[in-house]
Amino acid sequence: MAVRPEHLVLHLERLLQAYGREQTLAVRPTAAAAPGGMPPVAPRPGIPAPPRTPSTAPAPASTAPASRSPAPAPTIRRPVRAPAARPTPAPTAPPASIPAPAAAAAAAAAAAASGDPLAALKSELVDCTRCKLCERRTNVVFGEGNPTAEVMFVGEAPGANEDRTGRPFVGAAGQLLDRIIGNAMGLERADVYIANVNKCRPPNNREPQPDEVAACLPFLRQQIAAIRPRVVVCLGRVAAQNLLGRKESASRLRGLELEHDGIPVVVTWHPAYLLREPSRKRETWEDIKRVNRLLGRPEVPKPADG
Repeated sequence: MAVRPEHLVLHLERLLQAYGREQTLAVRPTAAAAPGGMPPVAPRPGIPAPPRTPSTAPAPASTAPASRSPAPAPTIRRPVRAPAARPTPAPTAPPASIPAPAAAAAAAAAAAASGDPLAALKSELVDCTRCKLCERRTNVVFGEGNPTAEVMFVGEAPGANEDRTGRPFVGAAGQLLDRIIGNAMGLERADVYIANVNKCRPPNNREPQPDEVAACLPFLRQQIAAIRPRVVVCLGRVAAQNLLGRKESASRLRGLELEHDGIPVVVTWHPAYLLREPSRKRETWEDIKRVNRLLGRPEVPKPADG
């Protein structure tokens, strides 16, 4: 099928308009056809050429790859949070068992004004720091009982139960001592006075060291002076040696005529030792019979609960 040149030119013009390039296509009419070719075609009169308008379409991108630098990665800014304010810890109140020095001084002054020497002495000891035993104690175990008792029992030092409660002889050894007082003496615990050489518990229930005894012994002597019992019973070797200033063992001190500041002293076994060696209870019974004689009581009084 033969294609007329004018139609081809019109078609090419429309293509150029569509792709946005402005080019002039010239068709040269030839006077004669080339050998074996098509005859020249003159433009048809009355058919105007299509108007040429500037192209508004964007130029096609070049097919050649352009060298572009990679775009920088966007910077992500995270909000900075101010550090949270730490709460100020509230001041810790001193333990109830160890009042502040000002409170202790006020209590001592009140006790002294009342004329009660034991109360004044106890107030002086509630915040005692005279030896290193104060560093681990829970409570000062001052002593308790009748302030005008005829017999006073003196032990070595508080144990775990005593340190926890602030009372002397409240554990298993204390329960045995209560039975001795009730069954062998016919008295109640409240009728006697019970104390220790040292008022604070030694670590792991070890024996009090010489410097610890030296710091606390004066207070025991003041307790004895304030109570003025008729008989002092030392429970065990450590109590007897420290109060009397002796070096002998408890077995040698038992049965001896001893005294402290004019007050008879009887040495017997510590209740804790009796729990380990029940066969020694008979010897303790004999020692308590001697105490009863010194008090002018029957050697075998009627039990307190009978």
